[in-house]
Amino acid sequence: MRTTKIADRDDRTASAEAGLTPGVSLLSASETWYAHLLFLLCLVALALTIPASSIRSLWNINSGAFFSLGMIAVWRYCWVAVNYSRALYYRKFSFPSMRRRADAAVNGLEVAGEAPRAFLLVTSFRQDGDTSAMVYRAAFEAALRAPGRATVVASLVETGDQRLVTSMYRLICKEDSDVDLVIVRIAGTGKRDALAHGFRAIAKLNPDGGDLVAVIDGDSIVPVDLVQRCLGFFQLDPRIGALTTDEISRVRGSALFHIWYSLRFAQRNIIMGSNGQARRVLTLTGRMSMFRAEVACNPDFIRQVEADYIDHWRLGRIKFLTGDDKSTWFWLLKNNYRMLYLPDVMVATIEDPPGKHFVPAAAQLMTRWFGNMLRTNNRALALGPWRTGLFTWIAILDQRISMWTSLAGLGMVLIVGLLVTPSAFFAYAVWTLFTRYLLTLLLLTSRPRVSVFYPFFIYFNQIFGSIIKIYIFFRPNKQRWTRQKTRLQGHSGFAQRLRAASSTYMTGLAVVAFLTALACIVAQLPIPNAQVLRHLIALT
Repeated sequence: MRTTKIADRDDRTASAEAGLTPGVSLLSASETWYAHLLFLLCLVALALTIPASSIRSLWNINSGAFFSLGMIAVWRYCWVAVNYSRALYYRKFSFPSMRRRADAAVNGLEVAGEAPRAFLLVTSFRQDGDTSAMVYRAAFEAALRAPGRATVVASLVETGDQRLVTSMYRLICKEDSDVDLVIVRIAGTGKRDALAHGFRAIAKLNPDGGDLVAVIDGDSIVPVDLVQRCLGFFQLDPRIGALTTDEISRVRGSALFHIWYSLRFAQRNIIMGSNGQARRVLTLTGRMSMFRAEVACNPDFIRQVEADYIDHWRLGRIKFLTGDDKSTWFWLLKNNYRMLYLPDVMVATIEDPPGKHFVPAAAQLMTRWFGNMLRTNNRALALGPWRTGLFTWIAILDQRISMWTSLAGLGMVLIVGLLVTPSAFFAYAVWTLFTRYLLTLLLLTSRPRVSVFYPFFIYFNQIFGSIIKIYIFFRPNKQRWTRQKTRLQGHSGFAQRLRAASSTYMTGLAVVAFLTALACIVAQLPIPNAQVLRHLIALT
């Protein structure tokens, strides 16, 4: 059955990789210079439709709103500028020096014949045959190219996957190679269990302290020189506990998904580079991260991956179903390990959106991504800047602030546009497109080409993503895998309804407070003076 699937999908996969799908074609067309010229002409035309008198009257009536919006914008754009500057410095100056020293360290190990052993742990569940074939082929080839001995550990659920992996091992690695294969069969109870069983299987092989463990997702295609390109960084500094790499997507979906994923990974490269300069990234992606064996085989580390949880003041104990990459990241963060980002190592990920329609699929993915982030955010903040480093701590804090500040501009414009003058909507549209296009151009520091559709998707991510963050912030118990279709079992009956009602109440209270503050800022609600406040206090 697996072989049939591979044969059925070969043509489609080859077309996607060759750039022949409509989504890839549209993405390529939107990256041309004439597409950018057309966008700028349309933007100028839109700006010219706004009468100057409307702008002057808008400013005269609501100068306070412009000032308040400008102050928020200053913070947001200064933070963006800091991240872009740090990322550029990291990739152009800081990291190249590290790369040279890391490569020299690997050469020394190879000459001395002392290269450590590499373990490549691959987790697969309900992947189609052609994806599994590409993933394991890449893993076996990377194991063959490793400077020292290598072991591929396949954590599998289905018998068909085991047959596929075993046959590929015999075909690629041969029996007399320096690559070993370990099959770990588990029940389909989730990725956390798959990782925990895989880590324990590696621990039973008694790895040395200098050995490495690469955790590879079942839809990630690693480069053949993965181990060689990563090994040297662990030799440079014993405080480095893990690292992760750049990613590029191979999307099976409509043109909207192609553009959205390409933007997401371009922005990811910026954020990872900025935090890489601090030697502490904000997540150790489950797609491909590499750990010291002493970390991956630590019983406390394995327990945190397998059964992580938080105690919520309103919802009680929340066991983590998703977000294994945040659990590994937090363990290393609290134990004061450094975590690196390698921008010159590229892992390709096969992206299968969870639905055909863009907005519902994006909502489902964002709910998982942002839920993982917010469930770990509070305990990471509690570590303090003395443990995480000041810049990393501020970046973690900004994850909480940005979901509100990103909506402040739209909220102010809605209030002014509906209650004062509709000209606010046109001015806001021009400003939004202009600033998001500038952000798009800045992404040229991350990728060689950018799409004219990026400004629209940047704004979509900002607004729609903030709404999802606010929703999930008050409902951290909402968890669901996109592929496994498993959910965390919650309370039943009255207790469940009470928790849902309290989440709705807290969300409504926060949104009303937010809108009230915005209305006061734009002078549509009066701000109580001291005399009024004293009178209210006396009444109570």
